[in-house]
Amino acid sequence: MLPPRLLWRDPRPIPRFDRQDPVTQIVCDPGFHEPGEEDDCQRFAYFCQTHDRTYWHESCGEGPHLIALHCLDHGPENMWPQALMLMFPEGFDPPLSDAQPAWVRAENDAD
Repeated sequence: MLPPRLLWRDPRPIPRFDRQDPVTQIVCDPGFHEPGEEDDCQRFAYFCQTHDRTYWHESCGEGPHLIALHCLDHGPENMWPQALMLMFPEGFDPPLSDAQPAWVRAENDAD
């Protein structure tokens, strides 16, 4: 139901807590690992693809950041949109239809 490649950036025009340049998060990508029920992934970090290093607030590098969830076992991994993302669906690229956030909420409620 979601597009094969989905990005999210916080659309709120308030100052960022860490005063960094914009951060775009890769929510899903066709080349990333798709976690399943049998996966017991527990070691994660965010990885900045722009600067080719682990993403740490205010210490990754300068300029816009493109971050992805990185599993230490599987590499880049697709993730479900977080609650903050569901609160701000206008931050998605490509834009979501009205049905897509409803579908994600239903999936989260079923878990």
